Amino acid sequence: MVDIDKRANNSDADLPAGFKMTELGPLPEEWKVVHLSEVFVPVDKKERLVRIQAGKVYKTLTVKLYAKGITLREEIDGAKIGTAVLYRTEPNDFVFSKIDARNGAWGFVPDELGGSLVSGDFPILQLIDTLADRDFIALCLSRPNTWEPLRDIAVGTTNRRRVQVQELLRISIPLPPLPEQRAIAHVLRTVQRAKEATERVIQATRELKKSLMRYLFTYGPVPMEEAERVPLKETEIGLVPEHWEVVRLGEVVQLRTEVVKPSEVSDDVRYIGLEHIDSGESQVKRWGCARDVQSTKNKFYPGDVLYGKLRPYLDKAVLAEFEGICSTDILVFKPLGQLEPLYLVNLLHTPRFIEYASATTTGVNRPRTSWKAIENFAIPFPPSGEKDDIARILQAVNKKLQAEEARKQALEELFKTLLHNLMTGEIRVKDVVLPNVGEGKGDITN
Repeated sequence: MVDIDKRANNSDADLPAGFKMTELGPLPEEWKVVHLSEVFVPVDKKERLVRIQAGKVYKTLTVKLYAKGITLREEIDGAKIGTAVLYRTEPNDFVFSKIDARNGAWGFVPDELGGSLVSGDFPILQLIDTLADRDFIALCLSRPNTWEPLRDIAVGTTNRRRVQVQELLRISIPLPPLPEQRAIAHVLRTVQRAKEATERVIQATRELKKSLMRYLFTYGPVPMEEAERVPLKETEIGLVPEHWEVVRLGEVVQLRTEVVKPSEVSDDVRYIGLEHIDSGESQVKRWGCARDVQSTKNKFYPGDVLYGKLRPYLDKAVLAEFEGICSTDILVFKPLGQLEPLYLVNLLHTPRFIEYASATTTGVNRPRTSWKAIENFAIPFPPSGEKDDIARILQAVNKKLQAEEARKQALEELFKTLLHNLMTGEIRVKDVVLPNVGEGKGDITN
């Protein structure tokens, strides 16, 4: 409350034209600051009470943390529900978790989950849609500063502290005029939809890469219409082109064993730990510095392949494009002879290798594979030119993934910036004309 009081006591002379000082900070003059009690009405749960019957199947809901919305918990026979009554939700109900409200566990019930049940620890509220737009409220409540104050008022034991309805309803939010609420929601939902579309492209590209890898390591870099004409032979790893070899990993890869202490290298030498390698990625996107780590580390050089031996199912293998040091939980592979680094790193991402390495682990809490365990792994070994072609094709897919990941990151940053600026009135969209939004409708996706 100290920061809010300081803001409220600031001189209006310091404010931009058209703004006023409020308990939430500077806001446009025509905006209100309201408690949630002014836009929500608690539902009388007696009207929603459902007596549980054995032999009948019920859908139950759960609420995700950090304003991530509502999802189906399970479909369960009444005989397995450990309570005599639950409460029915309806589409557009606002439901929150008393226990986890302090971590933003709330959201609106989607149409497809209407009729699902919740326990008494999930109060149900209804929005007064003549005053507030559902999408605007959902976005407003997606900001951490709306739920963080609840951490100080939740009552109960440490792990089961509950926020009561009246406490939640005391939360203050900015409330622009209804048309501007809809315009703000429209802008933010547009960015969200663009991000969701990008995520679908990323997922589709990942699936394409998996299919391509299966195809390329079976038929080689030939057009699909020519695949049936490629002479194949049966080997210990399955079908491969007749002119390919099958070799052991240890025949074409050397394990680097050079180690250094971080104190023996320059402070700005790059350090790579497992936390810097993303599952399924072939490129290093981030790193630390030697000055930030201690104990002996492995040394690597450009063109080496870094492979995470801890929990191999996490699929961590990347191509090093610079010299540096890395965790001893990372094996450093130096490709030999005609083995292209890009070809090698893609082989390490194949399901067959991941399954093989995972089956060779030792240790329960921190399962690791080892060079001794995987050096006998059999790999397809085409002529050099074909290896280059396979690596080039897969690298093109990797670049597509990198571009889409960068787009997703940019959209996430744009959303965060817009969310803050639109909810504080620093950017105004009150004059935006919204397509297909009927009077009094809060859903801008129709």
